[in-house]
Amino acid sequence: MIASLVLLQTALTIAVAGPPTSPEYLPLHVALAEGLFTAQQVSVTLRSTRSDAAAAEMLASGQAQLAATSLDGVPPRLVWALTAAPPVALLVAPGRTDTIRSAADLVGQTVAMPAPGTAEDQALGLLLARAGVAVHHLKILSLGERGVVRALEGGEVAAGVLGEPYVSRLVEGGQAVVVMDLRTAKDAAAVLGGSTVGAALFAKAGAEPPAATIQALRAALQAAVARVISAEPAALQARLPSSVIGSPGDFALRLRGARDLFLADGRVTVEQLDRSLELLRVRAPLPTKVKLPRKPERLLID
Repeated sequence: MIASLVLLQTALTIAVAGPPTSPEYLPLHVALAEGLFTAQQVSVTLRSTRSDAAAAEMLASGQAQLAATSLDGVPPRLVWALTAAPPVALLVAPGRTDTIRSAADLVGQTVAMPAPGTAEDQALGLLLARAGVAVHHLKILSLGERGVVRALEGGEVAAGVLGEPYVSRLVEGGQAVVVMDLRTAKDAAAVLGGSTVGAALFAKAGAEPPAATIQALRAALQAAVARVISAEPAALQARLPSSVIGSPGDFALRLRGARDLFLADGRVTVEQLDRSLELLRVRAPLPTKVKLPRKPERLLID
């Protein structure tokens, strides 16, 4: 009986954008650790990658059947939407709140972020695109997370883009103020002009898993998102690998800062997808090898 169940399972490799502690992809780790994939007769292997681009490359090359990454880059078929936007915020020092109130006020200023290709980098690009500000109209420094913290504390930059646990600690310590917040779906919609999609699970166009497998994945992820939204941090930590948890204190803050960003049913409307793609187009031209269908709804899997 056990052997027959094993034979019925579908085996899938999912490339997951890094680092492993990224809260956007926590439902995947929860689904694996708590047996939610197995309960749906799907055997999943998660392969952590260094970046969104690396996850997309694994999908394109066939090294993975699915990729959990951001919408930024190669546009394959969307299986399940995870978050509405990157779980980060634009911060300024308390003394600069009168002069910097929006992304439009960043023109001519120095802004710090951890590194290119990070969620913070993507978020800054979206904020600038929404405000109609070209990236070359400000000076951007890549300082690493702790470097951004130090630069904000020391007044060396006008603003910084960070995620948790740094946002909460800087704000609670009175060392920074949130000017624009993307850490909840409601706030992200207010800042970006409407509902969007950030991180999601994608399949390669023309090589999508069977419909039954997609439905099984969706059921597992819906259960995992419900756990992430409602469970206490300690309850989730009990089964997760240390690489996903990082520091327990940091984990609790990352979880708190992303819970309200998850799209509970994983569904994306055509309007959400179209708005997200338009912001990406404004931020930077898509690579010439990326061919978007004339109708964005063709990127969605029913």
